[in-house]
Amino acid sequence: MENKTNELIQPLLERAKQHGLAIDPASIKINESGLDFLAVFAKTTAGVPWVLRSPRRPDVAAATSYERDVLRFLQPRILFEVPDWQLYDESIIGYPLLGGTPLATINMEIMDYEWYLQKDALPERFYETLAQALVSLHSVDDREARAAGVRVTPAGELRGEALKMMEAAREAFGVSAPLWERWQRWLADESYWPRHACMTHGDMHPGHILVQPDGEVTGLLDWTEGAVSDPAKDFIILRMLWGEDGLRDFIARYERAGGRVWPRMAEHIAEWEAFYPAMIAAFAVKSGLPEYEAMARSSLGVE
Repeated sequence: MENKTNELIQPLLERAKQHGLAIDPASIKINESGLDFLAVFAKTTAGVPWVLRSPRRPDVAAATSYERDVLRFLQPRILFEVPDWQLYDESIIGYPLLGGTPLATINMEIMDYEWYLQKDALPERFYETLAQALVSLHSVDDREARAAGVRVTPAGELRGEALKMMEAAREAFGVSAPLWERWQRWLADESYWPRHACMTHGDMHPGHILVQPDGEVTGLLDWTEGAVSDPAKDFIILRMLWGEDGLRDFIARYERAGGRVWPRMAEHIAEWEAFYPAMIAAFAVKSGLPEYEAMARSSLGVE
């Protein structure tokens, strides 16, 4: 195990050294749970905690420059923390450790979350500050985002973007008839869809949400999917975790915090959840990971 660990992290530590970062070997902790990155948590010889990330696949490495640009754009415009990439090339990303702890991490042995705070007993402070964080993000000027090189899908093109993903999933793996018909009904009914697009995170799973022990949300990680797009995307996983009632309660908090809502927002998010197999399919195609190809076929109903 020690040899395997050394093989994993030695190239990363060498790259950090080449960038002028001196790491204390005794402080190193490895997190292998990320699908896209190997992460190392360590302190410098001066005692400053850092995060070092190494892309696991060529497609991830190629996308890092976009994430760097998104972070640079967002940092002065939002009310929560995001990583400040002080080391960067296509083989290494390094930044001082942010405050807070991921709400949950994935245990690869059981393929499920291990929660830092209790999933079903989260404090009010968590919901309040998560709503505030999303309002802060969704209020970023989309014209400035476009000018900074952030991907932008205007509101009038959201359905077209979803249709392309549906067709790509069907071409790659196939889609069951009932699921395809549901997707088409959703696309055809404009009353589901928002009349605005906004800056979104795009992958709000609990491992990307940093919290304090009292539940306060202090930061968001992993901005590879950051884009101006459908605001509902930032609620999909929240619905998966807390169900319909929990989602509607959170939408009300989001609206009170200043978020822009529309009559069928909760129903639209439910349809996005039904669309999630197409997102899995897109990741499976991009990554080439066999386990995600199998997951895509299963979720698309074509096993």
